Amino acid sequence: MKSSLLLCVALAVSSGFVFVAGYPRNPTDQEYVLVNNKCQCVTVTSKFVPSKENPDEEILERNIRIVVPLKARENISDPMSPLRTTFVYRMTELCKKCDPVDVELNGEIYQAQQSNCNEPETCYTYNRDKCYTSTFPLLYHGETTNVQAVLTPASCYAD
Repeated sequence: MKSSLLLCVALAVSSGFVFVAGYPRNPTDQEYVLVNNKCQCVTVTSKFVPSKENPDEEILERNIRIVVPLKARENISDPMSPLRTTFVYRMTELCKKCDPVDVELNGEIYQAQQSNCNEPETCYTYNRDKCYTSTFPLLYHGETTNVQAVLTPASCYAD
């Protein structure tokens, strides 16, 4: 019985029956941040606003802010790779929650998470919390040596 309930929770979570919860931008603000993806430079917010057709009714307004890095590379860890010309944004991927969530079913608590969280995320710019390095040839006293260089020093070295 327990395993079938856990399977139902896993199926519900993986098929998209997950409510996207957000947090307010400011404590006094009614606009909620649903997604703040620094890796893909996307922020999605939502808020209730009066309807233009019926002022007594509120509708949900969603704002999507995308910052396109102009000099992004296909491989951000390789400064010699070609410039990126295609940027793909999928709301389902931006809104997915990969952290396990406690779900209560019939008085028992189960942990569930989406099943497609193992795929690597495509980054269009550096995630400042992640350490990026690249190998490049260094010519020193007539001898070429491959040296690993840090591309984001603040996240690679402890204070």
